[in-house]
Amino acid sequence: MSSERIHNVLAYLRNIVPKKPNKIAFSDGELSLTFSDVYDRACRIGSYLNENEIYKRPVVVFMRKSPREVTAFFGVISGGCFYVPIDEEMPRDRIQLILNNVRSPLVICDEDTLPVASNFDIPDGKVVLYDEILKTEPDHEAIDGIYARSLDIDPIYIVFTSGSTGIPKGVAACHRSVIDYIEQLSEVLSFNENTVFGNQTPLYFDACLKELYPTLKFGATTYLIPKTLFSQPVALLEYLNKHKINTV
Repeated sequence: MSSERIHNVLAYLRNIVPKKPNKIAFSDGELSLTFSDVYDRACRIGSYLNENEIYKRPVVVFMRKSPREVTAFFGVISGGCFYVPIDEEMPRDRIQLILNNVRSPLVICDEDTLPVASNFDIPDGKVVLYDEILKTEPDHEAIDGIYARSLDIDPIYIVFTSGSTGIPKGVAACHRSVIDYIEQLSEVLSFNENTVFGNQTPLYFDACLKELYPTLKFGATTYLIPKTLFSQPVALLEYLNKHKINTV
């Protein structure tokens, strides 16, 4: 699939699902989601946004690092919006600054992060559980319409800088910039369907793009390596070997 022929990063997912519906796309070693699972969840989340008339708005994803969080990202894009990842390990002041800046109408949480998120001031928005959103029946006609109307200059996410020069600033990336980056990176590093990524970066850093989107492009697999393993070298190597991870 050439970058010149696509205008939306989810073209990768829509293309790969019919080819490899039952292959594991994302896993953390405990929860594994196939490409079919990923597409279904993305459509449900996108349909929820559509039903609630949330369109072309920033949507905060405040979840623990997991395959579920990845599908929340894709679901936000499916609904024609752009995701803003937040992690509970961030300093409280930084989280509140992000919430104040983006003024998202929706904060998607899981059971673990809900108590934390509920303690923040969320201007103009509400907190909703990921599992509740997944109860939405997918409206494929609406999702297809949103996809058809999307432009390659539409934003897909906002990440915030470290703030080393002062106050952290939100930086938006659009479909075209991510598509061009993934196409070039994949060509240089020769990713393919047999690539098994080991993701080690937090999902609120854009470095995770190197695994998330090539996984969709090639029908590869990404394992989200548990953070606890980075202080356990032997256990880490056992994890890499067990899951046959060949690209980090």
